This record gives sequence, structure tokens and C-alpha cells, in this order.
Amino acid sequence: MNISIVGTGYVGLVTGACFADLGHNVICVDVDEERIRKINQRIPPIYEKGLEELLERNVNEGRLRATKNLADSVRKTDISFICVGTPSGLLDYIDLKYIEEVSKGIGKALKNKNGYHLVVVKSTVVPGTTEHSVIPLLERYSVKKAGPDFGVAMNPEFLREGNAIEDFMNPDRIVIGGIDRRSNYYLLDLYLDFHCPILLTNPKTAEMIKYATNSFLVTKISFINEIGNICKSLGIDVYQVAKGLSMDSRISPKFLNAGIGFGGSCFPKDVKALVGKAKEVYYRPIVLNAALELNESQPLRLVELLERKIGSLKDVDVAVLGLAFKPGTDDMREAPSIKVIHNLLSKGAVVHATDPKAINEAKKIFGKHERLKFYTTAEDALKKCRYVLIVTEWDEYKKEDLYRGKIVIDGRRIDEARVADYYEGVCW
Repeated sequence: MNISIVGTGYVGLVTGACFADLGHNVICVDVDEERIRKINQRIPPIYEKGLEELLERNVNEGRLRATKNLADSVRKTDISFICVGTPSGLLDYIDLKYIEEVSKGIGKALKNKNGYHLVVVKSTVVPGTTEHSVIPLLERYSVKKAGPDFGVAMNPEFLREGNAIEDFMNPDRIVIGGIDRRSNYYLLDLYLDFHCPILLTNPKTAEMIKYATNSFLVTKISFINEIGNICKSLGIDVYQVAKGLSMDSRISPKFLNAGIGFGGSCFPKDVKALVGKAKEVYYRPIVLNAALELNESQPLRLVELLERKIGSLKDVDVAVLGLAFKPGTDDMREAPSIKVIHNLLSKGAVVHATDPKAINEAKKIFGKHERLKFYTTAEDALKKCRYVLIVTEWDEYKKEDLYRGKIVIDGRRIDEARVADYYEGVCW
């Protein structure tokens, strides 16, 4: 098939590169000319494992290219995927400005296009967005009718940053929420070679499945962190408790690693957006609010434990190992490291921060600060520091030699750090 992908962030670029690798012809569309240039030169504009190889192969073989021309891309393709960002807006509602701009642009292109075209929303949007925002704009600017003249479907993504290509190629399930039978089955043809369960439903339900999935995982993470906080006070190893939990056939062991909580582009934003949507129907989601509240305070336990051990942090050199919200990515959106570093700086500490991939992102977030220094290796960051906070579980930090002679507060259960002169886990 001929596919256009609008938006080349994590979801869009991975989706486009993977479809191209499966033999489809893909045009990636973006407004960022530098990003377009990089893609066409086979340079990933984001860090994602395996993405460079996919770009190299598919750009070279002519199955993948990037452009700024949305209208031309829609006219030359059969399916358009909307993959633009949906950042948090006022009061944690999602900001639909990018979705709306793209919907208008696709609608204008459809006005002068003959034949059937399917528009697929892959961006994460709250239930009702496809029907009440996307479709009206498509119809208004195309002067056509959704259903008879063009198809629309919601097709949520379930990609983990750092494992996005593997997740795309080997999904647990595929959810297709079309406005009618034709929309569903047109998109189903694209996924027929995938060996996983496929659920055909409607747009609103598909949108909710995405939010329900992320909300459940967020709740599970905050749950085990809460249990961990209690276990620490009782002298119990929460990881043994989690192991016992996971032996129950009803409870998966995934997302039961107690620590300093979640971050990233999806979990915090999506749960806040669902809470905001619930307010519209006058419902207060008690469990989701509690999960978010715990996650706000959990990273700061690292700093609290260090203060209990050594007292005042004023002018103390502290190493922070890890900036990205998880290993395998350079993404720092809602990363626990941001709260940790701001808290350390507010207490007068001198912060020596390191990360294998996210240094450039961190510099954008923090700017220049006289008491914040960045290092590309953990070894360099630790040279002046006796005190160490482990924030991200990169493999690079799983070396005993890093921690000998140090005082370590661990937020991610890195067992190699136990050789330190003093070692303490955040909730174990």
C-alpha cells in the first residue's frame, strides 16, 4: 500500500519505518525541515534502538522518504496516519492544536482527490476526539462526507520507547476503531500479516482502550511503589513481595519493579488527560488521582534518604546517574530526574549528572546553572562525588567499580551498587 505518516516523532517515525520495512511505500510528513532533512539522509532525529538500520535500508531502497508537502502526500497515498503530538494543555486537558491543523490539511487535500482514502488517527486522544474534532474538520475542509466519501479509523499505538520497533513488529494486539465496516476492513487489510489478536470496534472505544491500558499500568506502578514504601518501614524486601505476587496467575510480573516511579511522554500525560475527561462528566477518579499523587512525590524520596544519611546538602557534590525517563531512549519528558535535580539544586547541592543518550535534552530543560554539570560517562560524573543517586537503570551503570567507596541511594534496584560503603534502596 501507499501510506502517508503525518508527524515524525517516536510513534510516527517508527510506524513509517516499520511499514516501509514490511514492503509498503511510505511518505513521512512533518513541518520541521531539519527533521525532514535528517530522515532523507538516513539520520534518526530521535534515539530509538534499531531505527537507524531501518532508515538506512528503506530510504536507500526507495520505500521511505520525508517531505513537508502534506497535500501532495495525501494525494499520492491510500491511507494517512495522523501521528502528531497531543501535549497537555490547560488543566491537564490535551491540546488538540496539532490534531486540528493536520485534520484541516488532510481535508483540503481530500477535496481535490478522487477515490477512497482512509484517515487513521494514531495519536493518543481522549474518547470522542475522532468523532467530534477530527471528522467535522475533515468534512468541512474536504466538502465530503465521512463514510461514503472517505474512511476514518482510530488505531491506538502501544509502543514502548526503547523497544518501539520490536513492539510494532510483534504486537500483543491491534485495535482498529473504524467509523464503519469499510473503514475497519480497509485498515484490517494492512495488518493481515500480523500474528496477534485484532479487535474491531468503534473510534470512541479504541480511544478509551489506549487510555485504560496506560492508566492500569500507571496504577500498577504506583501500587507497587506504595507497597515498597510500607515494606521499607517494616524491614521487608519489596522485590520478594513482588515475586510472590507475580506467582499468582492473575497478576503479571511486568510493571512490578518498585522504585522512583514513571515518566515519559505517555503515562503522566495520558492519565491526567483521562482525569480531565472524567471531570467533564462530573466523575472524580479516586484511584487515578492517587496514582498520580504518589508518583509526584516518589522521586524525591531519593533526596530525602540522602539528607537523612548526611544532613545538609549545601555545597555537597552529588552524582545523578541517569536523566532519561527510562533506559533505551533520550526522552526526558516527565522524567523523575527533573524533579530530583531541581530538588537537589534548591537545597544547595552541586549536581554532577550523566546519561548515555539524554545530555542534550537535559541541557535544553535546565539551561546553564552554575551548580549543575553534565558528563557523558558515569566515571567522569563520579570523579568528584562520594554521594550517588541512581535514577535510570542503564546497563552502563551496572558495574561494581563505579560504587566502591561511595554512599549510594538507589532508585532502580541496581544490585551492583551494593558494594558501596553505604547502600540504601528508595523503597527496599
